[in-house]
Amino acid sequence: MNEDTFNMEIRKYLKTVGITSQREIEQAVYKALESGKLEGSEMLAVKMTLEVPGVGICHCIEGTLALE
Repeated sequence: MNEDTFNMEIRKYLKTVGITSQREIEQAVYKALESGKLEGSEMLAVKMTLEVPGVGICHCIEGTLALE
């Protein structure tokens, strides 16, 4: 295994995950605000699940996002 290649592949993947996740969350929140489903002062629970079936990883990361 080439550790440099592996490290770069992980970084590229995580960058894609981060950018895509942020975009999806922002779009969903703006849509919910426009429709009145959210008021804009909520704390939103978030959960991200990381799975790598080839090595048996299933890791859940939970948190909250403040809108105000």
